[in-house]
Amino acid sequence: MRLTILGGGGFRVPLVYGALLGDRGAGRVTRVVLHDLDGSRLRAVARVLHEQAAGVPDAPEVSVTTDLDEALRGSDFVFCAIRVGGLQGRADDERVALAEGVLGQETVGAGGIAYGLRTVPVAAAIARRVARLAPEAWVINFTNPAGLVTEAMSGHLGDRVVGICDSPVGLGRRIARVLGADPREAFVDYAGLNHLGWVRALRVAGRDRLPELLADPDLLGSFEEGRLFGASWLQSLGAIPNEYLHYYYFNRETVRAYQEAERTRGAFLRDQQAGFYEEMRDPDARALAAWDRTRAEREATYMAENRRTAGAGAREAEDLSGGYEKVALALMRAVARDERTTLVLNVRNRGTLSALDGDAVVEVPCLVDANGAHPITADPLPGHAAGLVRAVKSVERDILAAAASGSRATAVRAFALHPLVDSVSVARRLVEGYTAVHPGLAYLR
Repeated sequence: MRLTILGGGGFRVPLVYGALLGDRGAGRVTRVVLHDLDGSRLRAVARVLHEQAAGVPDAPEVSVTTDLDEALRGSDFVFCAIRVGGLQGRADDERVALAEGVLGQETVGAGGIAYGLRTVPVAAAIARRVARLAPEAWVINFTNPAGLVTEAMSGHLGDRVVGICDSPVGLGRRIARVLGADPREAFVDYAGLNHLGWVRALRVAGRDRLPELLADPDLLGSFEEGRLFGASWLQSLGAIPNEYLHYYYFNRETVRAYQEAERTRGAFLRDQQAGFYEEMRDPDARALAAWDRTRAEREATYMAENRRTAGAGAREAEDLSGGYEKVALALMRAVARDERTTLVLNVRNRGTLSALDGDAVVEVPCLVDANGAHPITADPLPGHAAGLVRAVKSVERDILAAAASGSRATAVRAFALHPLVDSVSVARRLVEGYTAVHPGLAYLR
């Protein structure tokens, strides 16, 4: 099989290739095509992959190209992992938002809206190219904001595009681990949108083990989300939220922490990865060692401001090894080989969550087989969760409408109606600020 990775010069690509190296089954990926607009980044990542493959028999062949059509033709699977505007764009998203006293995180709040507005037109154009050049290919979307971008692409690819995220997987794994259960044998009842979901049950052999966790404050305090949100709040919710809900439930504290930080997350990653790619200019540099060292620092500092605000401490060692690449590999195996499995994915709702319409992309457990991902019918969300999900989905729909029409007024409405933006005046200034720094938003009139 041929796998094309769009954004192939991205820093996390070696995680995907590492997972592919461990797959020895029939029908596995034998060719990987990396596509990126930046040839020097492509060459740097290709060096890492070359070192990863050393000594591995029949390692997937790797090629690189800056020609999108060449990359897509003949593909069986396409990973969409682009970053429109690069990490400088992410840093600008954070800076403009924080100057207005609102959150600038890349998938949540004002920063997520800005990122979505400049990414959706590019992702939609890619989806149209895939439909024309590789109509039988399955697209697996990694690009953030993952649910929004997947919904934009689904308008052109239907159910042949599936969004993935490692947050629900990691959350389910941590809950199972603290309960002494095998994560591979647990069914995680998770529902919501990407970076806006809740675990409502964790069933092992048909029995829900979540109530015993919620009843034990000490047990709740023994894993990351328990420390991040606090045992009493989790008990009040009767569920375990995705870590990104910390930006909603503790917004004021988080914004303050980000404003006081020496550098925002985007600025940190921009500088850190620039150092890695600069090091790769040295032909004698050990590419894989440099990448491993950089990745370890990246993972250890993930959501550092949130953990510092909550006094949650350092991340656990088990959570530093990635995860989204394992979800992608399991998804590909299920589709290509009919190795049926259950995964939490971003797919069209199809009546799964009663709070949303059928075409809305949601993040829920899905049965996956050769025909794709099929969402499992879920119980209705509780009122507080349903209200938040509906509000954020409405904002996503305005982002899609603004991207399609170029309407500046619709973009302002998207910002103004987001739960984490507290003023129409702030929304107008955000649009002004973002259009001033992002050439990719020049289409808003």
